[in-house]
Amino acid sequence: MNQDLLPKLFRLGEKALVLDCASLSSSSSKLEIQRKIWHVADICRTSGDFEDIVPGNNNLTLFFKDGKKIPLWINQVNQVWPRKLVQEKPGRLIKIPVQYGGEYGPDLNFVAQYNKLEPQEVIAIHTSTQYSVLFLGFQPGFPYLDGLDKRLFTPRLATPRLSIPAGSVGIGGEQTGIYPAQSPGGWQLIGRSTVNLFDNDRTKPSLLSPGDTVQFIDIESLDEVEEAKSEVPR
Repeated sequence: MNQDLLPKLFRLGEKALVLDCASLSSSSSKLEIQRKIWHVADICRTSGDFEDIVPGNNNLTLFFKDGKKIPLWINQVNQVWPRKLVQEKPGRLIKIPVQYGGEYGPDLNFVAQYNKLEPQEVIAIHTSTQYSVLFLGFQPGFPYLDGLDKRLFTPRLATPRLSIPAGSVGIGGEQTGIYPAQSPGGWQLIGRSTVNLFDNDRTKPSLLSPGDTVQFIDIESLDEVEEAKSEVPR
């Protein structure tokens, strides 16, 4: 097997193993790589060898109960990774209504100016794309999305805000996302939604899962967002 087509594997301390897939991005799509990461993670979850299994963006970290098991799993990963996935991980299309600009998107004009666009063009481009959920992280339910149009790439704020309202939709570098809860953050805020991405009272707390597809919908007011929420799966 061509070693260039395998993830780089390295130990993290005595009882952890990291699969680093960053070097594979030139030969495979981000979503294809993530699907293989999910596949390996699912296989690991059937074993009792692990304390924790943590998928990330282009990586997977495996925490072992016994570090002596690591060589066995290095061999296992190298055998499993090249196999073609017969069935892709199923996902849903989730449409998230957003009110863009104004007090809810204070950085919309900056994103437009930075990219030599009109604010309405930013909204049109941002809503025309369907984004793949690669993984969840940073805060419970926060989706890392792949697919932002290059015309909207915008650097993060030089000084992060101390508080960003829940539901804020932002752009940070080459990614876009939505904040599930109020928190500090450095992304450029272009809009806001009242869709609840994380709720402990739900059977499945996170609205989104890796493998889902997200599309943002332009809504004129947050009242319309509330009406549109009835169409969002719960």
